[in-house]
Amino acid sequence: MKIFFDKISSEFKLGSNLNKIIYLNIIFFVIIKVCSSIFFLFEINTNEFFNKLYLPAEINLIKLQPWSIFSFMFIHLNFIHLIFNMLWLYFIGNIFLQWLDEKQLIFIYLLGGISGGLFFVLCYNYIPLLQKNIENTLALGASASIFAIMMAITIYKPDHKIQIPLIQKIKLKNITVFLTIYYIVSLSGGNTGGYLAHIGGGIFSFIYMKQLNTSKIFKSIFKNSSKFNEKDSDYIYNQKQNKKNKEIDIILEKISKSGYKSLNKKEKEILFKSSKK
Repeated sequence: MKIFFDKISSEFKLGSNLNKIIYLNIIFFVIIKVCSSIFFLFEINTNEFFNKLYLPAEINLIKLQPWSIFSFMFIHLNFIHLIFNMLWLYFIGNIFLQWLDEKQLIFIYLLGGISGGLFFVLCYNYIPLLQKNIENTLALGASASIFAIMMAITIYKPDHKIQIPLIQKIKLKNITVFLTIYYIVSLSGGNTGGYLAHIGGGIFSFIYMKQLNTSKIFKSIFKNSSKFNEKDSDYIYNQKQNKKNKEIDIILEKISKSGYKSLNKKEKEILFKSSKK
């Protein structure tokens, strides 16, 4: 038994951030289930205690348990819920790490989860229909964080193909679009809060990835990232090339209409540098 726990401890310390996130989710689940079983034997009600780890929709309750905006993304309802989310996280996380780094994985997991939670809370407090069911409505699970990771890698590598069992390879962007539409049309079902959190996580990730090339704040977070160096980034490189090509097209159109002499100094420099490549 000691060897087993030593091996787990070693893998947690030396493993990737992806594995650490998965281990944390499993550890939280095991601790809660073991404690619940022990308390059950002594007829102790655990709901009041463990519910404080879930994210409530009511803002007044969040003020009493502010940690829940963080803890809820590591808590799962049952074994099936945990296994499904961890398999999804492992699968999409490894695709993410092919091009982006572990630092970004942690950042998007945490901020995607928090954003999903906040979106869930805002919707339940400001949409009249949802306000009717706000009492005792809770959010839990890693799904918002995982969908944020999926959205991020989709924005970065939209045409990357995934082999689905019994189905041909499907592009990431097609899967993500399908899931987004599914979450939206399923809002009227029985998991409204969960789908809202998924959508919120996806919105954060979409904005983050789109702003990565222009925002100094986002850039500074990963300025030392070896995997996400601008020289190595296909996404950023393509963005810059598209911008340069548009500039060249505008200059050439100006020449065709008014002649070369109509160009200013900056335009001539851009044209000269382009001709040297």
